[in-house]
Amino acid sequence: MPILQSTFKPPFQFKNGFISTVYSGLFRKVKLEQSRERIETRDDDFLDLDWSFSEEKSKEVIILLHGLEGHAQRPYVTGTAKLFNNHGVDAVCVNFRGCSGEGNRFYNSYHSGATNDLDDVVKYCIEQKQYSKIYIKGISLGGNITLKYVGENRVVPAEVKAAIAISVPVDLNGSATELHKFKNKAFAIRFRKHLLDKLRVKQVQFPEILKDVNLNDIKTLREFDEFYTSKAHGFEDAMDYYKKSSSLQFLNRIEIPTLLINALNDSFLSAECYPVKAAKQNENLFLEMPNHGGHVGFIQKGNIYYNEKRAIEFVNALKKN
Repeated sequence: MPILQSTFKPPFQFKNGFISTVYSGLFRKVKLEQSRERIETRDDDFLDLDWSFSEEKSKEVIILLHGLEGHAQRPYVTGTAKLFNNHGVDAVCVNFRGCSGEGNRFYNSYHSGATNDLDDVVKYCIEQKQYSKIYIKGISLGGNITLKYVGENRVVPAEVKAAIAISVPVDLNGSATELHKFKNKAFAIRFRKHLLDKLRVKQVQFPEILKDVNLNDIKTLREFDEFYTSKAHGFEDAMDYYKKSSSLQFLNRIEIPTLLINALNDSFLSAECYPVKAAKQNENLFLEMPNHGGHVGFIQKGNIYYNEKRAIEFVNALKKN
């Protein structure tokens, strides 16, 4: 599919990727009323889902997936939910395991390639909620999960009509390398702190596995993935985790309309995270690469972000075909 030409033009002060990323992460506010529901997963853990609804009863729903150490109340999630609600589509914002304010039951939690939980939510929306049209939108880590889910070796239910992925590190090793550079030091420190705080809570459950000496030795995000993410989820090491969980290798297998938007000034992304070749070879993959936007920072006037507007445009265009 030809590469899409982006029309995104942010306000002048937000052309800088760092500024747009920080502003969107720390200062944006979205007011949205949500109701929480807990469902059981296939392995006897749980997921907390935060729902919001259109004014009229809908048979359509968008499933929203947050990024690393995010949650279902983050503005980059609720902004999309609110916009889709206003267009007659219900929204369910998924809190990954341990991200809803309550720790999950097991030693493992969530990671960039964990698609089974998304599959459980999709089936729940079909079988229990009776939705006939499902759209999936993932941000950053959630975007990688989205792309992997629709491209890996599984039968995607016919009810899933489209996928949207924003600011996605489709090559996890490349993105990890970028995050460890000086330009991203502040972000890396923040992510590491949040991840370690979660592990210290989990340490109460699993004191024999998680010892202070181990946690104190973790100085980087890659070391966190080496010690915890990879081992807790059945990978050999961090590189094995990055290799097997990166969505880049699954893009050529995507068979439903999928929109990927990665800004060219996103400091979290490596060159491999702009999969031009894959998009040109797959008629179902639409790749848009705006010059600006940083990491999930597609700021526009009116508090509706460009990526949110593009998501509803993408879905509405499919309905007309």
